[in-house]
Amino acid sequence: MAQKFGGKYSPDGQTQSSDRPTPQASPQQEFRGASRSRIGMRSNLLFIAPLPLIWNAFSAEPLVMAQYLAALGVLLVSAWLTREGLRAEEAYDARKVARRPALPRKILGSILMGLGLGLVGAAGFGPLEVPIFAVLGAVLHGFAFGIDPLKDKGMEGVDTFQTDRVARAVEEAEEYLAAMRDAMSRAGDRQASRRLEQFQATARGLFRKIEDDPRDLTAARKYLTVYLMGARDATSRFAEIYGRSRDEQARADYLALLDDLEQNFAARTEKFLLEDRSDLTIEIEVLRDRLKREGITTE
Repeated sequence: MAQKFGGKYSPDGQTQSSDRPTPQASPQQEFRGASRSRIGMRSNLLFIAPLPLIWNAFSAEPLVMAQYLAALGVLLVSAWLTREGLRAEEAYDARKVARRPALPRKILGSILMGLGLGLVGAAGFGPLEVPIFAVLGAVLHGFAFGIDPLKDKGMEGVDTFQTDRVARAVEEAEEYLAAMRDAMSRAGDRQASRRLEQFQATARGLFRKIEDDPRDLTAARKYLTVYLMGARDATSRFAEIYGRSRDEQARADYLALLDDLEQNFAARTEKFLLEDRSDLTIEIEVLRDRLKREGITTE
C-alpha cells in the first residue's frame, strides 16, 4: 500500500501546540487487527463490464434494446449484491462469534449474473446460447467470489438472547465509528485521520472482547454508547472548526481527547482480560479441591 510520508517541514507537518505530545503509533499498533479487504478491483469491475451493453441497446431494434437494457439492469444489481455480500463476509470473518448473513447476497449475485448473461445471449445470439451464457455466468461468478457463509460461527452453547443484545450494541457502536470517520474526512488532516484510525482499532478490540463474552456488555455499555456518542460529536465539531480555520489549539485538544479515549478503552479491555483469568484461576482451584476431596491427586 502506498503511503505518503511527512515530517516537520512537509506541507502537512504540524508542530505541537500543547504540552501533551501526540503518541506515534508503531507499525504493529497502527495495523493491529487490519487485514486485506476483498472488496477491490474484482467487484468494481462487475459494475464496469456491463456498460458496453448501452451501446448495443441503442443501436438495436426496440425489442432487442429492451432485452439489452434489462440485462444491464440485472447485471448491475448482481454487482451490487456481490459487493454487499463481500462486505458482510468480511464482518463475519472478523468476529469469533457471528451469525450467518440473513440474505445470501453472493449466491443471489451469482444467480442474477447467470440471468443477466442469459438475457444477453437471447438478445445478441439465439435461444441455444441462452443456457450456455447463463450457466457459465453463474458458475464462473461462484468460483470468482465464492458463496456466503451458510452457518453460524462460534454459537455452540451460547445464549442467543445475549449474543443478539451484543450484536445490536456493537452495530450501534460501529455506526458511531463510521460517523467519526466520515466527519474526519471533512477536516482534511492526514495525521489526525491516522490517529483516529488507531483509536478505532483499540475500540474494536473492546468490541471483539464483548462478543467473545457477552457477560461483559453491561459493564461496557457506557463505552459503546455514551463515550462513542460524545467522541462522534467532538469529531464532527473538530472537523467543522479545523476545516474552516485550521485552529491548531482545536487540533491539539482533539488529539488529546483521542489519547484519553484510547487509554480508557484499552484499560477496560485489559480489565476484562484480567477478570477472565481470575475466573479461570478460581475454577481451577475449585476443581482441584474437589479432586482432593475425592482422593484424586494431580501432578
